[in-house]
Amino acid sequence: MSGSSVKDLPRPTSESVRPESLEPGRTTPSSGSTRGGGYDPFFFDRLAQVEDQHFWFRARNRLIFELTRRISSTLRPGYLVLEVGCGTGNVLRTLRKACPDGVVVGLDLWFDGLRHAQRRSAGFLVQGDVCNWPFAKPFDLIGLFDVIEHVQEERETLDSLWKSLAPGGRLLLTVPAHQFLWSYFDEAAHHCRRYSARDICQKLTEAGFQVEFLSQFMACIFPMVWIFRKMRGLRKQSDSDSTRSRASEEFRLVPIVNQVLTALLTLEARWVARGHHLPIGTSLVVVACRPA
Repeated sequence: MSGSSVKDLPRPTSESVRPESLEPGRTTPSSGSTRGGGYDPFFFDRLAQVEDQHFWFRARNRLIFELTRRISSTLRPGYLVLEVGCGTGNVLRTLRKACPDGVVVGLDLWFDGLRHAQRRSAGFLVQGDVCNWPFAKPFDLIGLFDVIEHVQEERETLDSLWKSLAPGGRLLLTVPAHQFLWSYFDEAAHHCRRYSARDICQKLTEAGFQVEFLSQFMACIFPMVWIFRKMRGLRKQSDSDSTRSRASEEFRLVPIVNQVLTALLTLEARWVARGHHLPIGTSLVVVACRPA
């Protein structure tokens, strides 16, 4: 798709954020309600404080940047990029750096996250629901970064994403890996599931996508995550505040540990972005395409 443009998409204000189409004159109101597992807006403020420094987010952003840059280099100027579930805007900044010749739009259901995104990343922000699509034009690249595991209506969401991509357009996903890693953290995050490589590949294929690349990543922290979450899960605390508290502790920054893991995971991200596959990890990254 060439020469596409965005007109008059509003940025969020303290009063409201309205979803608007990429085509002038067409708007579709947001439902304003969560779908499936949903998301706990309690975490937005905490995430905005730590994402820039935390090893996990920095490594994931490096991988997203490298893969997005490779994809965008094949597109004609004016291409359209959408991040679904943009939250606090941390990844939006990465996408905009990787897509200098395109237009990058952030979509999120939660106004709480969009307020942070407005402060952190200049550009178009839309409040809306992926299953109540607020756009008229198709996108050349759509990214969902640890989002689809929150959605109970998984197939409906994948169908909507397929329809919203231009023919030949690509879908870039990251998701949590391995159901056996399920823990209090997934419950606090309102996850519906974790994925195996076979599972996510099958579901994308059934929705009409062609999977071009798939790998696990975050291999360096796999043993630590498994041991830490299983041991902490033995503590019988079922109320939501306790679960939130335990999940929030994983965002603590321990300077030396954070620096070492940032270096190791950044090397890992660059390796995966070159097309190599890792046999183990706590997350999966997938590049899929809508056939032309």
